Amino acid sequence: MTMPSEQKMRSAITSRDKSLDGHFYYGVITTGVFCQPSCTSRPAKAENLRFFACVEDAITSGFRPCKRCKPGTDYAHSGTLTKIARYIEENAEKKLTLNTLANMADLSPSRFHRVFKETFAVSPRQYQDAVRMRRFKQSLKDGDGVTDAIFSSGFGSISRVYGEASRNIGMNPKTYRAGGAGEIISYACRNTTFGLMAMAATDKGVCFVQFGDNESSLITQLSAEFPNADLRTSNPQISPLLDDWISALDRHLSKGSPTPDLPIDMRGTAFQMTVWQFLLSIPEGDVLSYGELAANIKKPKAIRAVASACAANRIGILIPCHRVLRGDGSLGGYRWGLERKRALLDSERKRRSRE
Repeated sequence: MTMPSEQKMRSAITSRDKSLDGHFYYGVITTGVFCQPSCTSRPAKAENLRFFACVEDAITSGFRPCKRCKPGTDYAHSGTLTKIARYIEENAEKKLTLNTLANMADLSPSRFHRVFKETFAVSPRQYQDAVRMRRFKQSLKDGDGVTDAIFSSGFGSISRVYGEASRNIGMNPKTYRAGGAGEIISYACRNTTFGLMAMAATDKGVCFVQFGDNESSLITQLSAEFPNADLRTSNPQISPLLDDWISALDRHLSKGSPTPDLPIDMRGTAFQMTVWQFLLSIPEGDVLSYGELAANIKKPKAIRAVASACAANRIGILIPCHRVLRGDGSLGGYRWGLERKRALLDSERKRRSRE
């Protein structure tokens, strides 16, 4: 089902239009909850809304169902599965077997698995992993080290995180080396305060944000990054999410709105993704040196490798490699030009000083 336009979705939320229930869902980043358009919860600020085509997209992006409007099927209204979903959220770090959860619902394991998936569009295991992923991302934002964040969120091993298919962490090196073979990647360009910007996305999230002098050169760069993918110009009517995402990032760059919390499809080696994950934890307006970054990921001697990983980042702004400087405090390198790097840091510091 094609999602309505952003304007229509925002209007439906404001008027609590029940006729659009099921046509889209919206999440509120400040609460971590997602709702139906008709939800009677207190209205959220426009910049804190995220839109999803289905329940599964909302859950795998880290949002949990609203207790008030209970997005999902009729099973959610019985209350039993909603309580079990809350139990999973509260015990996400534990090993929760299908038998244990099924007994709580007084159902057979196979029946419970089926009705849970019918209600929330994901399996109990996927729901638990989505909760863990949300905790993992929050731990990174709170400043925890990557390894500490992995284990405190309940994943149990580094390979579990980087092996996740939950559209927020990225793909394994084998998939990356395939150059996007068999995938459809949509892209769009937008003029911003910092110049012409291109954004591209797979069905898992944003995989490319870069700046360039013209659209042709940006498409050439995208093709070089994903030589075997099917690259397609984004049509807002067909793929409204990418249009929403690039608009949100444009508002951040051009108007100073908060950095959008978009799903990211990271692709690289395990070391590169460790570096990029740590970059996500650096607060806006803060900076650190390549040496400090290397020390924080427990690789103090890998300063040059850290710098190379930053230089290989293909998702500008959203993975903020511009917040890493040389040890002497100078800007160092930036693949999109030092003037952009300086301007980005200056704008972030100004926003932070106004908070």
